[in-house]
Amino acid sequence: MLEERLQIRYVDLTFVLEIERKGLLPRNKVSALRGGLGQMLLEQNCIRNRKCESCDFEKECLVRRTIYSKYDIQPTFAKHGDSIGYVIECENLRERFEEKDRLYFHLLLFGKTIMYFSQFLQGFYMLGQQGLGKENIPYQILQVQNEQGETVVNGYQVDLQKLGISTIDRYVQNRMEEFDKNKTEYVLKFQSPVSIKYDGNFIQKFNAEAIARSALRRIFSFDCFEGIEVEYPELDDVPETISQNARPVSIRRFSSNSGRMELHGILGELIISNVSEELLCYLLACEKLHIGKNTSFGFGRYVVH
Repeated sequence: MLEERLQIRYVDLTFVLEIERKGLLPRNKVSALRGGLGQMLLEQNCIRNRKCESCDFEKECLVRRTIYSKYDIQPTFAKHGDSIGYVIECENLRERFEEKDRLYFHLLLFGKTIMYFSQFLQGFYMLGQQGLGKENIPYQILQVQNEQGETVVNGYQVDLQKLGISTIDRYVQNRMEEFDKNKTEYVLKFQSPVSIKYDGNFIQKFNAEAIARSALRRIFSFDCFEGIEVEYPELDDVPETISQNARPVSIRRFSSNSGRMELHGILGELIISNVSEELLCYLLACEKLHIGKNTSFGFGRYVVH
């Protein structure tokens, strides 16, 4: 059953950008990349007035299929319009860039969203021409590499056969080989803010049970996204919090629909014990899938040690 749950297809792609003019970029690159991507996709594809709820082409809209892919099985807890098919990662907080400097970010695509890689690529290409951030700093996409380091995009040459499509199950199997199976205590180091609602409130400090239940919920969401018919996973053995340190983080972003807004989360690390082998598999799976809210903006990434 565990292997079936983790048959979630994904690609993990590294974009290599070359900055074309010196200037300031936002501290939070993911928000700028995600917001700019959405705008570029609308400019490429929207033939109405961008009011998606009332659009008669909504079912066929490439923007919807690209960044708002629908679940094959709709979970009762998920809202229509949630974005689950992709994650952008960039933990470079540097702001001042010079001409010819390079910036790297990761784009993870899941399930049927992989089919729309070319739309993502075109969107990021157009964003590079328009420019990133308040100063509209232009960039070129020098390369895109898959998880094995093979070149998918080199300048204007694109080889879709090199996307490197894999499954979360395979990733977890490889990661499990790095751990001593006799140990049940692990450290979760969060590389980006995490925003989790637990017992009706957003957590202000790390809690092993909240993290575990968020991982199970995330995996079930992706099972539904991929059309894998499984029961909601049970947390048979509740992990224990050994120690934790968390600090609050706020990230400002601008949305064309909602205006200026702030995303809130916490950063830090958590040490947990009483981790079963099954739970460890789920936690390792979510190194790729992320946990909590605002994952399309890079939230909820951690590494298990």
